[in-house]
Amino acid sequence: MLEPGRQVPPFSLPDQTGTVRRFSDLAGPKGLVLYVYPKDNTSGCSLEAQEFRDRIGDLQALGFNVAGLSKDSVRSHTGFAEKYSLNFPLLSDPDLTLLEPLGAWGEKKMSGRTFMGVIRGTFVFDHQGQLVKAYPKVKAKGHAEKVLQDLRSL
Repeated sequence: MLEPGRQVPPFSLPDQTGTVRRFSDLAGPKGLVLYVYPKDNTSGCSLEAQEFRDRIGDLQALGFNVAGLSKDSVRSHTGFAEKYSLNFPLLSDPDLTLLEPLGAWGEKKMSGRTFMGVIRGTFVFDHQGQLVKAYPKVKAKGHAEKVLQDLRSL
């Protein structure tokens, strides 16, 4: 996983509207909360997205914008964003352009089998793209609130 103090890897990825986004397009005055999740429309990922949706006003008041990132397609993101009225960009990275350099793609284990997949985590970057805090292998429930509390204490 990307270490604090490192720069965000350069990227140009489409969001759920097909608009290509770069870090500079996404960051707020103080930075960006980039949360990585495995799959649209799964229980944990849906819960996490809704929690970030519900806290986006508080995060933006602190100067941070929010974006989600997964391997899912633009089309999948479109339906997911509409279904849950998400008010932030969801970046599509099917080629692992950003997921791999972040360290958010790797070996996972579930139900006794091992496979490669997206590893849930969150990255907080300052407005210049430097990683301030990383949250590896997080639990979806309550995570957005934890990020918000940590940003309040910065």
